[in-house]
Amino acid sequence: MSTGPAGVRPSRLRHIRLPAAGIRFRLAVLHSILLFGVAALAVGAIYQNVSRVLEDEPMSRHSAFTELVDTPILGSSSTTLDNAGGGLQVFEEAVNRRALRQLRIYSVVALAVLFFASLAIGWYVAGLVVHPIGRITAVARRIQGTDLSRRISLGGPPDEFRELADTFDDMLDRLDAAFEMQRHFIQEASHELRNPLAVLRTNLDVVMHDPRSEPEDFRAAGEVALRATSRMSSLVDDLLLYAHHERPDVHRNPIDLASVVAETVADFAAAAESTGVELRAEVAERLPVIGDPVALRRGLANLLSNSIRVSDPESSVLVTAGHDDEKVWISVRDEGPGIDPDDIDHVFQRFWRGDLPSAREHGRSGLGLAIVRQIAEGHGGQATVRSTVGVGSTFTIWLPRYVDR
Repeated sequence: MSTGPAGVRPSRLRHIRLPAAGIRFRLAVLHSILLFGVAALAVGAIYQNVSRVLEDEPMSRHSAFTELVDTPILGSSSTTLDNAGGGLQVFEEAVNRRALRQLRIYSVVALAVLFFASLAIGWYVAGLVVHPIGRITAVARRIQGTDLSRRISLGGPPDEFRELADTFDDMLDRLDAAFEMQRHFIQEASHELRNPLAVLRTNLDVVMHDPRSEPEDFRAAGEVALRATSRMSSLVDDLLLYAHHERPDVHRNPIDLASVVAETVADFAAAAESTGVELRAEVAERLPVIGDPVALRRGLANLLSNSIRVSDPESSVLVTAGHDDEKVWISVRDEGPGIDPDDIDHVFQRFWRGDLPSAREHGRSGLGLAIVRQIAEGHGGQATVRSTVGVGSTFTIWLPRYVDR
């Protein structure tokens, strides 16, 4: 089997990982390289200019030096002056060479000092730059799935890091609100399921542990159990519908809401007739929206079922559907007992029931109107209610109108 350098197998070499350099180290190196490069260019340019000046224009060529050499000196011959001029020129060249050599040494030392100084400065500056990231990371590590109350609250100037921290805080606010809603929902659903389960278990325990129980006792307990399981089945079905309509991946397409309304009203005609309620509909010819027809049919069905249930015999339920330039609406108006003004704000809440005892007795889950609101908001609209005690209520679903362009 072949091996790599120093007898290390290639398969093991592939698993060797060098430690990744942190962003602070990379910023420090980048800053050092840039600073050192600029300093090296500046020192090199100074050295080249000084060298060129000394080589191109030596002092021996200056007019002042020539006049000094040409000036007669008492007791000096021309030959002596020529020798003096030549000696001065040689001396000047030696001095220039020594000056350039010293300049090179100083330049190299200066560049070395600048290199290490630039590393230190780059490391410090990079630390200042990435400090907000460290704070964001520390807060993120302290956040737990059961506690989303921590926030970064970075402060400082409105720069990119401040915007990142604020965005992260906003995301935590949304997640915290969503998790809090989920916790409340689980608690409410558990409470609603606990009641029929308690009734079911209590009745079964009584008849099973009583040696004197007769067949009629078992039949009565069975009827109670049947009603309890019916309520639980209804609640579970509504819970599944509620969870389904919370999904963001539901496909929606352009549809004509008028046909959905007409079909749903026709489906409830027999139910209304059996209770002696007159069901009427006034629907515009075309109501274009972007939506899920199954979900919208479910929302309208919940409103119709609720209105027919609360209506007295020989009363009427009116369904109207129309549009304006921006909105499409579906309204269901009944002549029932109406809703107390104090309860208007609670109508669309989960598990709310206006007449609690009879609602549970009839197996109502309290999720019907909550599903209506959820469907409306999932389609970019809203659900509203207007009611007068003793006169009736009007529930309306508002949806954005679709304009085909």
